[in-house]
Amino acid sequence: MNTQIEKLYSKAGKSERFIIGLMSGTSMDGLDIALCSVKGSGAGTNIQVLKFKTGDYTDDFRAKIKAVFSKKEVDLQLVCLMNEHIANTHAQLINEALKEWGVRNEEVDFIASHGQTIFHAPKSLHQLADYPNGTLQIGDGDHIAIKTGIITLSDFRQKHLAAGGEGAPLAVYGDYLIFSEAGEDRIMLNIGGIANFTYLPGSTDASEIFSTDVGPGNTLMDQYMQKYFNQFYDKNAAVALAGEFNPRLLSALLNCSFFDLDFPKTTGPELFNLEYLIEAQEQSSTTALGKEDVMATLCHFSAETIANAIKRCFGDEAKAQIFMSGGGMHNPLLVQLLQSKLPFCKFLTTADLNINPDAKEAVLFVVLANEALCGKPIDFGNRQGVPSVCMGKISLPA
Repeated sequence: MNTQIEKLYSKAGKSERFIIGLMSGTSMDGLDIALCSVKGSGAGTNIQVLKFKTGDYTDDFRAKIKAVFSKKEVDLQLVCLMNEHIANTHAQLINEALKEWGVRNEEVDFIASHGQTIFHAPKSLHQLADYPNGTLQIGDGDHIAIKTGIITLSDFRQKHLAAGGEGAPLAVYGDYLIFSEAGEDRIMLNIGGIANFTYLPGSTDASEIFSTDVGPGNTLMDQYMQKYFNQFYDKNAAVALAGEFNPRLLSALLNCSFFDLDFPKTTGPELFNLEYLIEAQEQSSTTALGKEDVMATLCHFSAETIANAIKRCFGDEAKAQIFMSGGGMHNPLLVQLLQSKLPFCKFLTTADLNINPDAKEAVLFVVLANEALCGKPIDFGNRQGVPSVCMGKISLPA
């Protein structure tokens, strides 16, 4: 037997596995690196975050990602090169984090790498009858495995597509295994570039679980801040709080067929981008609106779409515990608006469930990798968009 296969088998059979989860989202603010201890699998999964940090991206590296990100027409040679360059950069950031933490690479059993999404194309967006749902994440797992010496699982979304899903949201799998609680209905709301939520019923019946993207989280606000304020994001909602939201612009932003689609559904910056905003401003005759007012309106837009989706699923007087994660939970105006629009809900964060909310998405990929290695597909019944599969491709370091 190949010695690397023997190592894979041995590590997968350990009672406690040490797995690094990686997440680089559409916001491209850096690489989230979570070192976790994992015991068990399936409903018996026990996970603990031992170390966490966000490895910073340089402005040059971020610009290179943006050059191939969310565009129908790109330099194909650059896409090819960035597949390797992103992986090598991620491997470097992992090695630096392990050195900083005083952890030897050989002490880590596996890496679970999400990669960098550069295009997400569900049928609802591309509307090409002869083509399936599609998504593309780059940052090759073989390069990470070789550069770190650690067995790497990557490219998780392709199995989801192959089994009939849209490649997203994948949070439902990890949310169910680590956050379900008998007798307690929970909504796990992640506000990243795109906002999504998972409903976890108190029955803990996997066939009752519900997960969907709902629309923009931070992506439009971040894009606007980067273009017009030369800031990566609106820290503490300072710019939005200095403006007033415009009802006409908000109405135009909400006038999109995506919001009429049935759940579950997925989306991305391919739809919700500055061109989308410009079209809405033209439709609403608000092109002369002050930039602070635009930012205020974009914040209201994100809050409105999240609240509308939750009400659509659970009624106007929805009563649930909402556990937040993602960058949007740090936006005080966005959180305030959500609380006002969902007055019967209780807002918490995943920190109340002992998982750092900034690390949550990286942790979820640790769970996916652990299930691919040690678990079995969760039976979600015949739920549309939630295929019962294990995900992740394995790259050996030699």
